[in-house]
Amino acid sequence: MAKWGEGDPRWIVEERADATNVNNWHWTERDATNWSSEKLKELLMGLQVESEEGKCEITEVSKVEGEASINNRKGKLIFFYEWNLKADWRGTSKSGIKYKGNIEVPNLSDENDMDDLDISVSLCKDEPETELLSLMRSEGVKKIRTALASYVDFLKTEFTQGMILPTANGVMKHPAGQLQFKLRMCLCFQIGSCSAAPPPPNTGVKIPTCKFSLKDTFLTSPEDLYRVFLNQEMVQAFTRSSAVVEAEKGGKFRLLDGNVNGEFQELVPEQKIVMKWRFNSWPCEHYAMVTLTFTDKGNETELKIECRAVPESEEERTRDGWQRYYCHAIKQTFGYGARLC
Repeated sequence: MAKWGEGDPRWIVEERADATNVNNWHWTERDATNWSSEKLKELLMGLQVESEEGKCEITEVSKVEGEASINNRKGKLIFFYEWNLKADWRGTSKSGIKYKGNIEVPNLSDENDMDDLDISVSLCKDEPETELLSLMRSEGVKKIRTALASYVDFLKTEFTQGMILPTANGVMKHPAGQLQFKLRMCLCFQIGSCSAAPPPPNTGVKIPTCKFSLKDTFLTSPEDLYRVFLNQEMVQAFTRSSAVVEAEKGGKFRLLDGNVNGEFQELVPEQKIVMKWRFNSWPCEHYAMVTLTFTDKGNETELKIECRAVPESEEERTRDGWQRYYCHAIKQTFGYGARLC
């Protein structure tokens, strides 16, 4: 087997006196069961939903049964988790009548998509019928699903710290294509490095482009959602990295340590944001035009995202980035969770 600096790089293993598992060549495993049990309780306890009918809250997580682990082989992380969850909820109607019920999630597993998760909500035996049950089965289930999705995100980021070891040049090795919500989400956008890379030169060749649109629903007002995109501290909160946001027409923005940047073209309070937007890895001075439209739907806000002039080769990455690391991140950070349309 070749030593560091010799032979085929696919087979290089650095010689270390301390026998450290360099470059994650050997299979390693970390038990995440105890950590997961506490994290699931933390995310579910105290979840609340409220409507004109009354208010409901998860008051106890009575059963967290299962296991979780992470395996690492050659820098690739493989996640295993399987959980059976039970919880209790309490509701109080507007007239002051109190109700008790149960929640069961039998199949939280790496083998099931989050949208396929079974979340059963019921009233305790002998409890009278109430509209609060419908509230829990609709809005309550949405919040529970969002919380469980957050658990999976935390498992893949917070708990995995240290499992990807440094290579010889000191650069952290991350699994290719692994979408991880890290403290700096530029890795999730597959930009390649958390430090801003210099933009590629202008080739002078016309770039084939495409357009696409997305819709998502947030449990908040248009005013609050509009502010999330323009308030620098809020942007830093949901991107979990430094940001510069000049919230005015012609104002610049720079997110994710410079890996995303652009300029605001039009700002209509609570209604619309139009911006030039680009990854720093795109050809020099090429921008997509992104329009965010906010529509009041009563107790929630519909956000329409229209992206034009996106490089064809970047469509999937850009679409996935907006869905996961704008929309999902905002819901997770500020509690505006609702299912993607």
